[in-house]
Amino acid sequence: MKIYGIAPPMVTPFTDDETVDESLLRAEVEYLITEAGVHGVAVGGSTGEGHTLTTDELRQVVGAACEVAAGRAPVIAGIIVDSTRQAIEKAEALADLDVAALQVTPVHYLFRPTDEMTFEHFARLADSAAQPVMIYNVVPWNYCSPALLDRMMREIDGLIGVKQSAGDLKLLADLLLASSDAGIIMSAVDALLYPSFCLGAHGAIAAILTAAPELCVALWNQVQAGDHAAAFETHRKLLPIFNALEADNMPANVKTALALQGRPAGKPRKPMPESSAQQRAAIEAALLNAGVKLAAGAFA
Repeated sequence: MKIYGIAPPMVTPFTDDETVDESLLRAEVEYLITEAGVHGVAVGGSTGEGHTLTTDELRQVVGAACEVAAGRAPVIAGIIVDSTRQAIEKAEALADLDVAALQVTPVHYLFRPTDEMTFEHFARLADSAAQPVMIYNVVPWNYCSPALLDRMMREIDGLIGVKQSAGDLKLLADLLLASSDAGIIMSAVDALLYPSFCLGAHGAIAAILTAAPELCVALWNQVQAGDHAAAFETHRKLLPIFNALEADNMPANVKTALALQGRPAGKPRKPMPESSAQQRAAIEAALLNAGVKLAAGAFA
C-alpha cells in the first residue's frame, strides 16, 4: 500500500504491570482509521516506546495493528536496535505480517559508525527483510546527512524512503530538493508540518499526529487543496500542542493527550515518568485552545 499523508506513530499502551494492553491498541488503530481518517499508522516507533519492546512484543503490537487495519491503511513497523544482527532478527519476526514498510533507526549507541558502515547496515537489512525499509533519521549523534540518505535511497534495493526527524527545516528542505524523486520523504518536524508539506514532503510520521490526528489530517488536506489561509490557522493551533508535549518524556505526554480526549493509552514504561501535573495542565490548555474536544472528567 502507498505510504503518504498522515501516518501517526502510535503509542503502545501498557497496563500497571507494564504488559502490553492489546485491547487499547486495537481500539486506537480503529479510531485513527475510522474516526480520524488517517492515511496510515506506525507502530513500535519512538512515540510507541519501541526501544523498550521485546521482539515478541513488537510482533504482538504490529500484528494486532495489521489485523485491525485489514488493508484499509498501511501499517509501518518500527525497529529501534543497536546492531545489524538485531535489526535483521526483528525484521524476520515480522516477515509474514502485512507491513507496508519497516521504519528503522541508525544504531543509537554512543559510538558512531562511519557512513560506509551505516550504508552497509541498511543494505544488509534491506537485502534480508521481507518488507521495504525506511530510514528513521532521528539519532542526534548518528545523524545521516542528506547526501548519505540520497545515496542510500538511490543505491540500496528495497530501501524506499526516509522519515526525517530533525527539528531543522533546512535539512528537510535540502533532502526534498535533492531526493524527492529518490524515495518517500516523510516529515517528523512536528512543529513545522505546514512548511514541510509546502516544501513537498510526501506526508508525516510525527508525535503531534497521534495527539491531534483530526487537525493534522485537516492540515494535510488544506495544503493539498492550496488553501493556505486555513492551513496557517491550523498550524497556529497545532504548534502550542507540540510545545506542550515536547519534553524528555514526550511519549508519556502523548498518552496524556489521548487520555484527555477519552482515548485511554495506559502508562509509560519505567523509567520514563508519567506527565507531571504541570505538563497535564499545559497539554489540556493547548488542546482546548485548538478546539479539540476533551472527555468529561478525564482528569478528575
